[in-house]
Amino acid sequence: MAMVFINKAVLMEYTYSMTLLTLQQFGTTLLIHFGRVFGFIQAKDVNLRTAKKLLPISLFYNANVAFALASLKGVNIPMYIALKRLTPLAVLVAGFFSGKGRPATQVSLSVILTGIGVIVAAIGDFSIDLFGYSMALTSVFFQTMYLVLVEKSGAEDGLSSVELMFYNGILSLPFLLFLIIVTGEFPHSLYSLLDKANSLSFTVILILSMVMGIVLNFTMFWCTIVNSALTTTIVGVLKGVGSTTLGFVLLGGVEVHALNVTGLVINTSGGVWYSYAKYQQKKNKPRKVITDAESNHRY
Repeated sequence: MAMVFINKAVLMEYTYSMTLLTLQQFGTTLLIHFGRVFGFIQAKDVNLRTAKKLLPISLFYNANVAFALASLKGVNIPMYIALKRLTPLAVLVAGFFSGKGRPATQVSLSVILTGIGVIVAAIGDFSIDLFGYSMALTSVFFQTMYLVLVEKSGAEDGLSSVELMFYNGILSLPFLLFLIIVTGEFPHSLYSLLDKANSLSFTVILILSMVMGIVLNFTMFWCTIVNSALTTTIVGVLKGVGSTTLGFVLLGGVEVHALNVTGLVINTSGGVWYSYAKYQQKKNKPRKVITDAESNHRY
């Protein structure tokens, strides 16, 4: 929840969003590398075939974060979260067309209810910032694509969340370095960063942004592999309730309207309904009996 506020606080002082993303990815890759070297982290060696397969995930991930950071420059936190809450609905549709089949009726209805809550909450507060909203909606698309691919890759290749993060960092850095040069952020972003390095408050929130970005990515990859892309986005919806509430009063909050509160209640109800539906689905699912042959083959 705090990640949105920290990124917003950083971008209020440091407008170079692509450079911020590059720093986060560099910090992640460096941390995992030294963790492997000193034996604190267990991860497989980098494989070229796997790297090629994971390249689309890296591209979608970075596009998602880049557009999300760009939208935070102009969109207030409650509206940003409201727009990002459309992701579960997008994941549901993407999963259907990618061959996962039609989800249970209660699951579908709960996610649709979540989307309706977003629309209701947003109607009363949409300010005229078409660029910011278009950035957020584009971020929803890319987040949907990379979550679906992470779920598929983790299941097929047996990769851990740390390994996915390591591959993502290695594949991201050349692409991001190219972008910050082409877009003209570099070297201005570097000069600005050096100028602000003397500010203790900025240094603290920048470090927090990098650390929390690593933690958030790990938990997101892990949740997606262990559960599903849809579950990850619904958890994000429930987490965003607190962010939305605080966003009304922190870092440029907006005026509270009845539609916002109504939409928030509808949105939360959809998330709770989804959790209940998935629990019932898991509870009623027959447990698989493992034969001796399968047991011997597995171990």
